[in-house]
Amino acid sequence: MSQSHSSGKLRIGTRGSKLARVQTDIVQALLSRAGADCEAIPLKTSGDRIQDRSLADAGGKGLFTKELEDALLDGRIDLAVHSMKDVPTYFPDGLGIAALLPREDPRDAFLSHKAGSLAELAKGARVGTSSVRRQAQVMRARPDVEVVLLRGNVDTRLEKLDTGIFDAILLAYAGLKRLGLEARATSLLSPDDWLPALAQGAVGIEIRKSDARALSVVAPLNDNATMIALACERAFQSALDGSCRTPIAGLATYTNGRISFRGEVLAPDGSDFVTAEFDRTLTSNAVREAEDAGRELGLELRPRAARWLAQ
Repeated sequence: MSQSHSSGKLRIGTRGSKLARVQTDIVQALLSRAGADCEAIPLKTSGDRIQDRSLADAGGKGLFTKELEDALLDGRIDLAVHSMKDVPTYFPDGLGIAALLPREDPRDAFLSHKAGSLAELAKGARVGTSSVRRQAQVMRARPDVEVVLLRGNVDTRLEKLDTGIFDAILLAYAGLKRLGLEARATSLLSPDDWLPALAQGAVGIEIRKSDARALSVVAPLNDNATMIALACERAFQSALDGSCRTPIAGLATYTNGRISFRGEVLAPDGSDFVTAEFDRTLTSNAVREAEDAGRELGLELRPRAARWLAQ
């Protein structure tokens, strides 16, 4: 396995989509400001290539990370930039997240030319999404609308909305903001009654654990509050052993030493759901304590959600 050279550019692996490149540009700018010389290396992932079926049917979360992690392991790149909601809760041996950027707004956005909100859509309206979580949440809120698979990058999805193929679509607001498209959001869905994907809005930087140079450069970029919140959320998902086939949602927030979290698992058709939450003070080892709390809540919820969890 080759390592990053002691001198020369740090090679940043990225997916080729416009949003992925924007997120990588943010990381590259931060590293450059800190004095690191970097270059972006675009790589095509299985998740980008597969457009004719849902990610759940194609194999799950790792479809957006495997090729980047392979490139890390064989030394073609030194860093990989990920949307953390696409990252499995386990890592290949020798790899790990070295830093998380400050989390962007985690809410989902509702986009439509025909209604101001999901509640205002006409009966039978076509709602596009590629997420089993959003599909279940839409069907829970509006069982009278038609949920249709929507794949492709953000521009492709917006085009399908604009040309009338869909009456409404749902997207992560964080992605719209990073692309400068936040004005396209018709309304935002409150986490009070519409929990987002676990880790939505967070960008992570993965490295080889043995790469001291990459770690020294990347670690100062880490946002502690985001690291604590995601430790909780990802442990919750791991305890549930959920996959892309299971509608799981949740959001943790960490402020002034306290963490609050609410998570849920839904029936795929939105006909039922189970939820749990906690609010507690963390002490000196906040990341570990948040992780333990998220895992405990997931294990508590697991028997109640067992009939929906992917085998």
